[in-house]
Amino acid sequence: MRRPSAAELRFHGTRWAWVLGLAVLAYLAFPSSATDLAPLLKIGVLADRDVIAPFDFVVNKTDEEIRGEAEELANSAKPIYQFQQRAYDSATTAMHAFFDALGAAAERGAAGLVRAARDNGVTITAAEAAYLGKGGKRRALERALDDLFTQTLAQGVTAQGGVQGEVAAQLIVRRGNVELSVGRDQVLTYNQYLQRSRVLHPDPGSSVGDVVYLKLVRRFFRPTLTRNEAETARRRTELIGSVEPSKYVVRQGERIVAAREIVSGPAYEKLVALHNELARRGAATSRSVGGVVGPIFRDALILGVFWVLMLFYRRETYGDQRQVALVGLLFAMALLGAAAVARTRAITHPELIPLPFLAMMLTVLFNGRVSMIGAMIVSAVIGTQPVFHDTPALFLSLTGGVTAALSVRTLRRRSNLYTAVLITCAGYLAGALALGLAGGWRITEIGWTAAFGMANGLVSASLAILLLPLAESFTHITTDLTLLELSDPSRPLLRRLSLEAPGTYAHSIAMANLVEAACNRIGANGLLGRVGCYYHDIGKLGNAGYFVENQARGANPHDRIPPVQSAEIIRRHVTYGLELAAEAKLPAVVAAFIPEHHGTTEITYFFERAKKGGEAPKREDFRYPGPPPRSVETAITMLADSVEAALRVIDDLTREKIEGAIEQIVKAKLAAGQLDEAPMTLRQLDQVKAEFIRVLTGMYHNRIDYPESSGGITKAWQPTQSTSGR
Repeated sequence: MRRPSAAELRFHGTRWAWVLGLAVLAYLAFPSSATDLAPLLKIGVLADRDVIAPFDFVVNKTDEEIRGEAEELANSAKPIYQFQQRAYDSATTAMHAFFDALGAAAERGAAGLVRAARDNGVTITAAEAAYLGKGGKRRALERALDDLFTQTLAQGVTAQGGVQGEVAAQLIVRRGNVELSVGRDQVLTYNQYLQRSRVLHPDPGSSVGDVVYLKLVRRFFRPTLTRNEAETARRRTELIGSVEPSKYVVRQGERIVAAREIVSGPAYEKLVALHNELARRGAATSRSVGGVVGPIFRDALILGVFWVLMLFYRRETYGDQRQVALVGLLFAMALLGAAAVARTRAITHPELIPLPFLAMMLTVLFNGRVSMIGAMIVSAVIGTQPVFHDTPALFLSLTGGVTAALSVRTLRRRSNLYTAVLITCAGYLAGALALGLAGGWRITEIGWTAAFGMANGLVSASLAILLLPLAESFTHITTDLTLLELSDPSRPLLRRLSLEAPGTYAHSIAMANLVEAACNRIGANGLLGRVGCYYHDIGKLGNAGYFVENQARGANPHDRIPPVQSAEIIRRHVTYGLELAAEAKLPAVVAAFIPEHHGTTEITYFFERAKKGGEAPKREDFRYPGPPPRSVETAITMLADSVEAALRVIDDLTREKIEGAIEQIVKAKLAAGQLDEAPMTLRQLDQVKAEFIRVLTGMYHNRIDYPESSGGITKAWQPTQSTSGR
């Protein structure tokens, strides 16, 4: 494993120092309800001070007390016996099937009856077969068994020894969804079933009939009342779980133990309960080393998650110390705001914690994904503070932060600000409703929570707009609001371009429409693409007349100078454009369009002209300085610049010609390696070409001739002397 260098340690250390600093800030900023109770946690100790309950807390029962109550309740649970209708139906069906079979076999004599009985699971002797061969005897037996089943099995009979082990005096008999509590002695047993059969004996005077009858009574018996072990166990578990662990509540302000008082049993119970509650709130040992290091380490671990995400998935932010510092400062502002809420009476209104401000700033400066994760991380830090344990701070902070992050995904006009506030307000209203319905709040409580949340959203949005320019200036991040300001035609550079190089200005406007549409098609920043196009050719202000779009017909100054000088003038518009961009303090992402829209392509026209003139030109003198496009937006601008210029020289433009020209230009740029550093996929490139075709086909559509008599112009129109000359 490679050992990190000192420079690497310094690089990462300056960034991770923010995590430790924020964790220490959280420890110092939030109030602690610590009370050192360790010396008093023994019976017989003399208290050195009054101990007053700092808040309401519960004194719980001991484990032994809970177990004793649980066992008592479990033993009180009544066993549940389920009536089995299927068992009764099975018994009666089998019995009637047996007699039906005997009736059918009666004509075949004793042997047929023996065989029929055996087929139905009953073994009988020849004498018993002869007895059953008599139709009257057979029918009497069947009626007796039917009556027996109706009087016993239909009421519910347990299996042999079924209730002998029951200690409960009462049982629950369940039939379907109906439950009936009965005494254990009232439940029919197997022995009582046999006794009842004696009463219903159809032929007690016949020894053979007696044997056959008892044999059938036992053979067709089915227990129709069985113990429901699962339901019985579930009810016992419910009873065990219903044991209330708390003994009583100690109210805030109640004296637990007085100064100079011996700690006794009840006071000791209360002191232990208070200590446990303080430990749960994270404050019981705050005077010890662990009590200081523990909370700081806990918060650092939570905050560190965001720094890890920046390290792996947001390297451009992690690598910029200013951006990391801004993230740290925004986190600190949110934590300090939450601490201010915690230290005032507003503790009962955690919806005032300024998470929406943090989320809005992160969304505008970075993106919604960074903002949502950041809001969740800071919400977790706030929610774990002991002072907020008994409040819905975590839930409301998450709700407000996430909705605020989603609300400002596009912030390009003032109306977007109102939308952001409304969405944030809706989030707090939904959160208040959810808490109110779950907690049984009154309507007024829900209303006040929503109202405070709405106020938080409004103040957060206003504060974000106020501080956004400072954040942009500090980090050099270019937001959509800055891009919108740069797109104003009255900006000095754009005004100069429109007046001194009108052809270039028109070319830039046409390109801007094309690039913005293509960027939006593939999910890139269309606004950045548009603004970059506005400024990509500002360097032509140095020699506007040397560029064809600004020349009158027949007047080309390049005809009077050597090709190498012409190439230098063309190249110069890139370097001069960067100088103008620096003077105007254009953002780096906008200034990048100036060199990257040409990349390192060759100025072919003048290079070929130099070769034809007999010179031996150096190829480097006829190549743009570059670099090649390094972003999706500048890559699309390079393609749009070439396409827009190429289509101006093609007569009678058709869709087929437009498609062919675009395809050829894209292939040429790919072959020249100009798109190698641009983070674009081939699929995105195909989408860009399709969007170019769609937009340009609409731009170069055919128009109809309007009659000259109505003031129109036809293809055959020629200017008159008075029209052309002045």
